[in-house]
Amino acid sequence: MNPADNARARSAILARLREAAPADTGTAPGVAAYYGRLATPERSSIATRFAERARSWRAEVVDCTAHNWAEALARIVAAKGIRHLLAGRTTPLAAGIAALAPATSLHWYDETMETFKPVLFDQIDAGISTTRGGIADTGSLIVWPDADEPRTLSLVPPIHIAVLHAHTLHETLYAAMQAQRWAGQLPTNALLVTGPSKTADIQRLLVYGAHGPKQLVILLLHGEAGA
Repeated sequence: MNPADNARARSAILARLREAAPADTGTAPGVAAYYGRLATPERSSIATRFAERARSWRAEVVDCTAHNWAEALARIVAAKGIRHLLAGRTTPLAAGIAALAPATSLHWYDETMETFKPVLFDQIDAGISTTRGGIADTGSLIVWPDADEPRTLSLVPPIHIAVLHAHTLHETLYAAMQAQRWAGQLPTNALLVTGPSKTADIQRLLVYGAHGPKQLVILLLHGEAGA
């Protein structure tokens, strides 16, 4: 087909598409109005509802406080036999995590992937990360990876331990996006983590840990302002 025929064929196809398109595409759905009509549960029960939903997805939820979370972490590490724990060196968790040494070998994620890859894939038993919040409606964690806590910290180790402050819980994803003003500051990688990794790709058999952590442990911190 010569260039002229190509152009005519293209024009004919586009013309038919325009003719088939509806004249009125309607207005965008009123997302704010939709959520505004929904009943809002009591704030006092949001942590309970989040924990129930998260556990339904096979996540472990451990209730603790801002004062004793490190002790709760130590118990988890001992119970699960975690010998090598990975964390971000400059996160708010660093001081509490450092108290685990020397019983547990701590690894700070401050090396390049090229140099750290053998340790990450062959030695690390668990990675611990902060969270940006949680969603009670689905039992999901909001995780925004960054240079201090790269995505591989919570993806590669077989156990992901996430620290979640109860005062950062929201009823819905929409509520979280509005409260945290996502529209003006979205990162390149925003995650919703709902339970451990699972798939049923092969013969429809549910398998955990095929594409990520096999276990998800959530340290839910209570007792802070707004919690």
